[in-house]
Amino acid sequence: MNGKATTTRTRLDRGRSALGPALELVHTGRAPTRAVLTAELGVTRATAGAVAAELEALGLIRVDSNPGAAAGSQGRPSHRLSVDDNGPVALAAQVHADGFRAALVGLGGRIVATAPGCVTVSEDPAQVLGEVVDAGAALLRDSGRRCVGAGLAAPSAVAEPEGTALNPLHLAWPAGAPVREIFAERVRAAGIEGPAFTGNDVNLAALAEHRHGAGRGAQHLLCVATGHRGVGGALVLDGRLHTGSSGLALEVGHLTVNPEGRPCYCGSRGCLDVETDPLAFLVAAGRDPGPEVSLLAQSRELLRTRPDDPGVRAATEELIDRLGLGLAGLVNILNPDRIILGGLHRELLDADPERLRAVVADRSLWGRSGGVPILPCTLDHNSLVGAAELAWQPVLDDPIGALGAHKES
Repeated sequence: MNGKATTTRTRLDRGRSALGPALELVHTGRAPTRAVLTAELGVTRATAGAVAAELEALGLIRVDSNPGAAAGSQGRPSHRLSVDDNGPVALAAQVHADGFRAALVGLGGRIVATAPGCVTVSEDPAQVLGEVVDAGAALLRDSGRRCVGAGLAAPSAVAEPEGTALNPLHLAWPAGAPVREIFAERVRAAGIEGPAFTGNDVNLAALAEHRHGAGRGAQHLLCVATGHRGVGGALVLDGRLHTGSSGLALEVGHLTVNPEGRPCYCGSRGCLDVETDPLAFLVAAGRDPGPEVSLLAQSRELLRTRPDDPGVRAATEELIDRLGLGLAGLVNILNPDRIILGGLHRELLDADPERLRAVVADRSLWGRSGGVPILPCTLDHNSLVGAAELAWQPVLDDPIGALGAHKES
């Protein structure tokens, strides 16, 4: 090894503990240049350069050494940093009431490929998870990419540390199904490399939005979303999901917002879960849900094409008022600095943002003193992206340990 290589290696050894933080900065878009990376890490330019070079050698990022100066700028432009578009991927899987979807997700939350499976979800979680993993394995074979691991977004609270689906209310799965164990077994059986993880779908949506979407920069981020059926919530505090003592925190779907309302699957009545989900919207609008497409798709289409229909307008106002009541209670308890809404709730916000914000402000103590920003989620398939984040986390924590040390020629 020549003197220059020895110096570079020494710098890298000093900055090796910075590899993970550096990768996370590039992954989340917070270090678009080497100059920003240097400042964020608090290291010398030489050390930042060695760290970036090692991440590039691992096939994780790209370093553009000839970025060109922007018009009107002065001085030498900094090397631009970006994730490697041809780098490894994580296998992400999601199961919901109307089927499943598998995807390959690269660094930066980029969805490389997807395979939807709009099928009837059977009562056997092993069969369903086997099908979604097989779909993901086919995507991996076609891509030829290295896989760092797999993550599953489940439509249920996932109890820790067991990894069981405690309340898959909108599936026919048995309560307490060992979904993490089953998913990991199917991943291994398919010959997919890397560890396997499982989490609640709305928790993972919130994690993805915090890193790559509408939640960026929030310190206390509240996410509330309705997908194909039901309502879920999640809280991200200082970049970490708040899951409670056993993974069951933020079951917001079972807040009562209408004491005389619809019976809920949990045994109560008038829960957010059954008062503001797609089925509730279609019923309130006087529509008979059809089997052709998902309830979520039917609700979105109705909002998009018939917003001035009296029944649709009345249903929109009713659900906004119920949702606002639930959000106001959460604001009083959690004091978030930002709220993001996903699924049908995103469309309800778009339909009448002032009405929703007014209900929350009127019903919440803190809302009256200035209000909490309420924004739509911005990522497509955010639960899938969040599932991939679980698989990427070991790489973000220790790139070399997760992928193997790069050997110099």
